[in-house]
Amino acid sequence: MSGLDRWRTVADGFSARVDAVPADRWDSPAPCAGWTARDVVGHLVGWVPPLLDAGAGIRIEGIPSVADDPAAAWRRLRGALDDIVADPDVSERRFDHPQAGRHPLDQAIAMFVVGDLLIHTWDLARATGQDERLDPAAVHDQLLGMEAFDPGFLEATGQYGPAVAVPADADEQTRLLALTGRRV
Repeated sequence: MSGLDRWRTVADGFSARVDAVPADRWDSPAPCAGWTARDVVGHLVGWVPPLLDAGAGIRIEGIPSVADDPAAAWRRLRGALDDIVADPDVSERRFDHPQAGRHPLDQAIAMFVVGDLLIHTWDLARATGQDERLDPAAVHDQLLGMEAFDPGFLEATGQYGPAVAVPADADEQTRLLALTGRRV
């Protein structure tokens, strides 16, 4: 799956979950300790724009408050990211970040944003009682990338909980979620 296709597939999945959240479920507990469904969107809206600003000088402005309207906040961020990846002059811009390295911008989005978005799609679905199935091709790609890390690396980043043991015959989605510390 190309980076652009992967972005669209994963973003479409997250957007579908956001659009289907009942108004009374935004404050439902999410699988991430201490988070709600609203916090899942707030996390993405909170870290992606500063990353793009620091790494590529791209400012995403006009994002509504997640406290007031998490769906509108996500739609604004999604629209900005769609514009970036669809415009070759922008998507091929150099992304240069002290911790994340140097990459074409569209590849940086594919590497750093898409994986987080994929996992948080499951978190949002779980928090709000929606379909938890993730796109199998995106799961496969993400799992291959994450399994390449040394055991314990993901937890050591501080971004994930300890990996959860799963049966050897667990499906790829279960294995991916377990690598990130999620109990399915």
